[in-house]
Amino acid sequence: MDSMQLFELIIGMMLAIIALHYAARRLRLPPSIALLTGGAVLAFVPGLPRIELDPELVLVIFLPPLLMDGAWFIALAHLKRHMIGIASLAIGAVLFTTLAVAVAAHMLIPSLPWAACAALGAIVSPPDAIAVRAVLQTVRLPSRLQILLEGESLLNDATGLVLFRFAIAAGVTGGFSSMEALESFVVLALGGALVGVAIAASWVVLVRRLGDEYLMIAASVLLPWSAYMLGEAIHVSGVIATVTAGLICGWYQHVIFQASVRLRGTSFWTVMIFMMEATVFMLIGSTLRGVIERVGGLGVVLDEMAVPVLVILAVLTAARFVWVFGSDLIIAALKAVGLCRHFKPLGAGCNIVLGWAGMRGVVTLAVALSVPDGFPGRDFMLVTAFAVILIPVLLQGTTLGAVIAKARLVEPETERVRLTASQAEAAMAKAQAALVESRAYDEDGKLIHPQLLERYQRMARIHADYAGNEASYAPRVQAHFGLILEAIAAGRAELIRLHRAGEIDERTLHDLERALDLEELTAQSALG
Repeated sequence: MDSMQLFELIIGMMLAIIALHYAARRLRLPPSIALLTGGAVLAFVPGLPRIELDPELVLVIFLPPLLMDGAWFIALAHLKRHMIGIASLAIGAVLFTTLAVAVAAHMLIPSLPWAACAALGAIVSPPDAIAVRAVLQTVRLPSRLQILLEGESLLNDATGLVLFRFAIAAGVTGGFSSMEALESFVVLALGGALVGVAIAASWVVLVRRLGDEYLMIAASVLLPWSAYMLGEAIHVSGVIATVTAGLICGWYQHVIFQASVRLRGTSFWTVMIFMMEATVFMLIGSTLRGVIERVGGLGVVLDEMAVPVLVILAVLTAARFVWVFGSDLIIAALKAVGLCRHFKPLGAGCNIVLGWAGMRGVVTLAVALSVPDGFPGRDFMLVTAFAVILIPVLLQGTTLGAVIAKARLVEPETERVRLTASQAEAAMAKAQAALVESRAYDEDGKLIHPQLLERYQRMARIHADYAGNEASYAPRVQAHFGLILEAIAAGRAELIRLHRAGEIDERTLHDLERALDLEELTAQSALG
């Protein structure tokens, strides 16, 4: 495939992504399912080149920005509060699932060495950050459950990758030391965290000095790859480095970025992440043909591998449920004897959702593709990796919404924030009014900003009255901001008329249009 053909293939994939997303929305399907299916169909279209993924390149292109996106916007206070639960899933559940899959694989295929069985377990055990994000964007969960899933997806890849590397090394050299593996994991995690801190500190210093908003956005876009590649280059966890940098920079961006930088940067970043997530699912689907051909054809898959693969998938799913429910039972037992009083069991409904939300994605496929040629069970690993991506996304992705609805999840009292959004707005408006009041008079006590004073005092009163009485004010709020949106539309139509008539130039058009856009976003946010 020459460069021009590659470029044409990329453009064709982008167009397919738009079409498949549109079709998924019209059919009320999760976009990930449409993209996976579409990619798989395109893989078998005659005349199209076969897509071969370079596993290292796939990981370094897609994983850092998608991890950064999750870390940048995650609720840091909730992350710290639930770190033990997240570690239980990101480390404990991955270890337990790896062991369960390894035992099942060895029982199904006794000729498969234990190292190969462990490698298979490490490949399929960590739920994928991208697959989980794709699901979480379409559902609403209690904050504790949301943060557990988000935190797990950020950190479990590090556990899975370490286990995989040791399993492959054991298969090649024939030796394995659990103590050495533990020491290596600690070094990789701590080293990755230190790299993340260093990269984040450099970013904070750099962005503060750049001044130009486009340079600030560009530096932020390069941040995830800088952290990941530096971590991998010095042989520590690039995943932990990226997540650490994202957590720190996400915390500081609120005081570093100006409003224009945040608006433009967020818009660019959102579109980039959307395209990358969609491309990942398309690439997974489009590799189906190559995987089937590599293992000897569809007949070989169905005759020799179908049953063991389905058993592995069942064990994989059951192991997650066993770990989730088992952890909850242990917490309940400890509370019953007076221990762990500050921990609260999730409950059956949350546990079912947590267990059902564990889906795999591009990391599983990329790691499976990186298994060395000639390694025992490589073909079986490839087919299993693809199956544990495709089947759960098709099955769990389409049913998770119904499972959540049936579970009737309720936000625990301990998880509720102290202030609602309207109460926070009232506090913010009060602070603004106090500032304007302190500057509204000159040294002689003469009122010099009467309009500003009246405006901010009125806003403070409105927000104070609204806080706690949202339901009674809802009809008036809808009517108020609905009328504002209609007025904005009328102003926009007049602005376009003036431009088309040649009465204003392009610069005036863009400046006034931006003001209308910001006003419209504010009104839409209030209605939402």
